[in-house]
Amino acid sequence: MKKSYVLAFLFLGMLTVKAQDDAEALAKKLANPIASLISVPFQNNSDYGIGDLNGSRNTMNFQPVIPVSLNENWNLINRVILPVVTQYNITGVGEKQNGLSDAVVSSFMSPKNSKNGLTWGVGPALLLPVGTDDYLTTKKFGVGPTAVALKQSNGWTYGALVNQIWSVAGSSDRPDVSQMFLQPFVTYNWQSGAGLGGNMEMTQDWQNSNTTLWLNPTLSGVTSLGGQKVSIVVGPRFNLAAPDGAKTDWGWRAVLIFLFPK
Repeated sequence: MKKSYVLAFLFLGMLTVKAQDDAEALAKKLANPIASLISVPFQNNSDYGIGDLNGSRNTMNFQPVIPVSLNENWNLINRVILPVVTQYNITGVGEKQNGLSDAVVSSFMSPKNSKNGLTWGVGPALLLPVGTDDYLTTKKFGVGPTAVALKQSNGWTYGALVNQIWSVAGSSDRPDVSQMFLQPFVTYNWQSGAGLGGNMEMTQDWQNSNTTLWLNPTLSGVTSLGGQKVSIVVGPRFNLAAPDGAKTDWGWRAVLIFLFPK
């Protein structure tokens, strides 16, 4: 009888270690924007006290990541960011806009095997004018390069993602787009799958000489909802720089990521 208890205890211990290993591996892949992992994140950003009218904005970013194996050496990592926006008192007192904003689609050619924990990817980025409200779209089709580089070591992941998009077609009534996005990031993950980190998101509008800068500290964890692996991320948002009349007082971010490991 005692032997059966011992065997059961050892078996449960093995399952716990295996679960921790799986959570740690998934958390490590999630910290890598170009990991070979199918994921479907829903990233919600709520911002308050925007501009002179004390407006508010909620942005739900639907941003699936779909890796494709090209051959034994290379992956093509495809990322989509499709924002759904609801905003009040941004364009005028009592005014509201709700709908899709423009989508950004990126593809990264990335080697399957990293060297010394260093991973990189390069490719094109596309701006698709799918916005459903005049205030939520540029009405411009854009294209440009994107790149990411990162290093993972001893639980740490740090690196940066960048893209530059120029408009090449679209409505002649709208100004041209020349915009750079830069996102340095750092995360530390424990074996449990929990993580502590953050990023900075800078958007440089070269056309209007405007800079928008956000600091996003985050706390994350990997768990299961039934049989579905998920990651949950939460944290505040700090608007460090914004164009005149567009500064935000405070905000927060919550992300639910559905994971589909191979």
